[in-house]
Amino acid sequence: MTEPLLRVRDLRTYFVTERGAGTARAVDGVSFDIFPGETLGIVGESGCGKTVTSLSILRLIPEPPGHIRPGSFIEFEGRNLLTLAPKELRAIRGNKIAMIFQEPMTSLNPVFSVGDQIAEAAIVHQGLSRKAARARASEMLKLVGIPDPEERVDHYPHQLSGGMRQRVMIAMALVCHPQLLIADEPTTALDVTIQAQILELLDRLQAELGMAVMLITHDLGVVAGTVDRVVVMYAGQVVEAAPTKGLFARPAHPYTEGLMAAVPRLDAPRARLHAIPGQVPAATAWPAGCRFHPRCPFAWEKCRVEEPPLFDTGVPGHAARCWLVTEPARRTAKA
Repeated sequence: MTEPLLRVRDLRTYFVTERGAGTARAVDGVSFDIFPGETLGIVGESGCGKTVTSLSILRLIPEPPGHIRPGSFIEFEGRNLLTLAPKELRAIRGNKIAMIFQEPMTSLNPVFSVGDQIAEAAIVHQGLSRKAARARASEMLKLVGIPDPEERVDHYPHQLSGGMRQRVMIAMALVCHPQLLIADEPTTALDVTIQAQILELLDRLQAELGMAVMLITHDLGVVAGTVDRVVVMYAGQVVEAAPTKGLFARPAHPYTEGLMAAVPRLDAPRARLHAIPGQVPAATAWPAGCRFHPRCPFAWEKCRVEEPPLFDTGVPGHAARCWLVTEPARRTAKA
């Protein structure tokens, strides 16, 4: 089997809060792999630790108040990213691992043209001259489907629509042909038709460039047709991980079931959408036992006092952090 391109083990990223409110355990023991050329979906509600996980990989966590705990391990191409010197890390960040951030208008600099911002990475990482980098920027704008790239290269972010700005962000991320692209909610602020275009664009560029993609989203509908494997996060932990088809065919964790029930279905357009009761607890006060038990319809006493590990469900590549895996009769008794 191919070696993972990225290996994350027991990642713990904590934040010391102000006024003595305690330590926020935003990411608390997360592990997963990404293989060359595959798309991995990281799914969960706001506040579950998805974005902090991605920022930890690139060591973009502000220190203080944040810190990645000892014992965490992030390996890319056989090198531990958490022990690299700043200069070595800069050679990887934006070059071999690139990231598309959630909101393009806050990620793009309003006082520089989009061409200059795309060209910057090519100048820094690949040593291109300004003229060659500008030509590369035009090529990238054409690659991501922006019309009249030779003219648009001199435009400023405010002169572009939201969909075009997101395409510029993708062009910036891909200008150095990275091996791994981290896309953090790349379609959140866009309307549905533009969302579909952006996802199709990422899929096409991945096929052309052969890169791996880590797609972070709160929307299971987005991952259904675009990713190979899914990692579901809740309250700073991985609660389920499985190949996409297996996850949708037979989810093993009640939280995953709840997320799926909240997605509109084409085969049942009039069906009432399900809402998971309550909300993600504060990262400074995760519940004892299973962290989902206050919102879970199947929870019993064991769930309230004993934290479940990630169990193998018996299906290859499918694991779930739920006591129901070991006691499935509890599910039918509650149904």
